[in-house]
Amino acid sequence: MSVLLDFLKTYMWPLIFALVIVGVLPLLAGYVVLLERKVMADMQARLGPMRVGPHGLLQPIADALKLLIKEDIIPESADKLVFWFAPIISVTAAMLAYSALAIGPFFQIAELNIGLIFIVAVSSMGIFGIILGGWASNSHYSLLGAMRSTAQMISYETAAGLALVGGVLLAGSLSTRQIVQAQAESGVWFVFLAPIGFFLYLVASIAETNRAPFDLPEAESELVAGYMTEYSGFRWAVYFLAEYANMIVVASIATTLFLGGWMRPFSGTEWLNFLDFFPPFSFLVVAAYCFYRTPKQPEPIQSMVMALFGGLCLLLAAAMALPFVPAFAASKPGLHGAYWFLLKVTLYIYTFMWIRFTFPRFRFDQLMRLGWYFMIPLSIINVLGLGVYKVLRQLAWGVLPALIVTTGGTLLVAIWLVWNAQKKIAIPGSVSGMTEAEG
Repeated sequence: MSVLLDFLKTYMWPLIFALVIVGVLPLLAGYVVLLERKVMADMQARLGPMRVGPHGLLQPIADALKLLIKEDIIPESADKLVFWFAPIISVTAAMLAYSALAIGPFFQIAELNIGLIFIVAVSSMGIFGIILGGWASNSHYSLLGAMRSTAQMISYETAAGLALVGGVLLAGSLSTRQIVQAQAESGVWFVFLAPIGFFLYLVASIAETNRAPFDLPEAESELVAGYMTEYSGFRWAVYFLAEYANMIVVASIATTLFLGGWMRPFSGTEWLNFLDFFPPFSFLVVAAYCFYRTPKQPEPIQSMVMALFGGLCLLLAAAMALPFVPAFAASKPGLHGAYWFLLKVTLYIYTFMWIRFTFPRFRFDQLMRLGWYFMIPLSIINVLGLGVYKVLRQLAWGVLPALIVTTGGTLLVAIWLVWNAQKKIAIPGSVSGMTEAEG
């Protein structure tokens, strides 16, 4: 029996988890797109997709079918083999990064002692798909988009990597599972110990995933979608799948390193244990709303889909309520841990969307100046500050005094960097000043 259990733990469960990720991720990315369109519509005081299914719930499926049957055009003078293979590189790198992520204490394909380095290294390989796609298209627009992407991702991956180093210093490990356990043992999420590092990673992750206001490699206004200009049909969709898969990856890294991973908020506070009832309660509320809206749908098929969605939420509520049954109490860490992890990832992605619909697009010179003159210097100072925090803690300083000294010093450096940048812009005849005048 023990041999069978070891076999399942070593081979079968990782294989099942991998199949779940490969099978669910494309569907999940499609519904992230729907969520983004709905959030954008809400911020612009309109409805968004509403025609395909109740409240547009079937819109991602319709979009996928449309892209599958669209004509696949390859430019005559393109490098056809590289043109065909480039999107696959991007999406494969994004999906391979999931193998070391711990989505809850049990749902993980591979537990690596260098898991964070593996995730960052593999996800960085996606840039090759962008570069090769732009070059193989034999188009000036595509090549310019690919070159922009190279400069942008190298710049901001440096800042993102240095921001992650701060979290690794606090955890003392590169294993994603041990990073979450370190936050559980300390009783505080690292976002409160390294708020500047979290902010740096948030900004850098937006630029890494080519999201607005840093979507210069795609820049529809001057590059007509940049490196994807010559792509159509499902190959074009694969690039977007890679982009949204990368969004989930960077959100998962931020959740693991700064937001407590699968830990419940205030997990160490006993009088807040009623939050354990939140997962089943939230699904029950969504199910009740779906059943309330079912008879109000204009078409029978829409009523059926709404009822099925409500039934699915009921099943999820029942699954989340299982740990309250004594016989299934052992399932609580896995079920509730996955719920809290995915909820934090969703909120992080929502922040991406909020920023996209709030700020205008940066010019490319502004983007590079922000990366090299502000993000990278501040991220280096942030790492030094967290090193000083660790030393002060070993000298028996309290958490709050050590944080005030180190975070306050890092904030002063940030203020000086902003003031210095503004001073350069104001100098007549400087490159920065000329750029601002031209803008």
